[in-house]
Amino acid sequence: MMSSSLFVSANTICKDAAGVAGNIFALGLFASPIPRFRRIIRNRSTEHFSGLPYIYALLNCLISSWYGSPFVSTGNLSIMTVNSVGAIFQLVYITLFFVYVKREKKMTMIGLLVMVFCLIGIIVFLSLRFFDSEMRRMFVGFLSCASLVSMFASPLFIINLVIQTKSVEYMPFYLSLSMFLMSTSFFIYGIFNSDPFVYVPNGIGVILGFMQLGLYYYYKKKRPDEDDCTEPLIISYP
Repeated sequence: MMSSSLFVSANTICKDAAGVAGNIFALGLFASPIPRFRRIIRNRSTEHFSGLPYIYALLNCLISSWYGSPFVSTGNLSIMTVNSVGAIFQLVYITLFFVYVKREKKMTMIGLLVMVFCLIGIIVFLSLRFFDSEMRRMFVGFLSCASLVSMFASPLFIINLVIQTKSVEYMPFYLSLSMFLMSTSFFIYGIFNSDPFVYVPNGIGVILGFMQLGLYYYYKKKRPDEDDCTEPLIISYP
């Protein structure tokens, strides 16, 4: 009985430690677009940057936050908190983008944002109205997992670009490192929490993050200032 209790306690400590680490590393990802938005504010123009990554990141954060809430799953408080913070960051970025984007694109941004909130509303309504607790976890879990996998797969475009150009100009080292560390933390978190909807997509994130770091060191060369990049990166979250 004593050994079983110690095992449960150690498992909880490891899970919580991994969750805290994942939250800390995620902040690095959330903050990574700040230099880009400083440039947008300074130039009072969104230039060639796209707002779609931030819209999609908001959707991903909202779905994952709903999955981590006590209404859907248990023991996933770190998932809910990190994605709630991520959603706030994305809303700030989207607001700034909306202020400086060309007028003809403003209605598109509004339409996409409305679609995101409508979709989240539908997911919340369906999961609460038509599913019991276990089916609700499965329903939202599969949606969250699919969203995370698509987010983690987005760097494949950047990886392909790095290989074609033999340059890491569009793959900042600290961004790749933060993604790798965050994915690793939440992969461990999901393992200790026995939650495949957390450890499977983050396991994919670990592999892709490792690939990015490997490519960075392979193709490392003197890069232009990050402010000169014209292609926005789609950032992944747990």
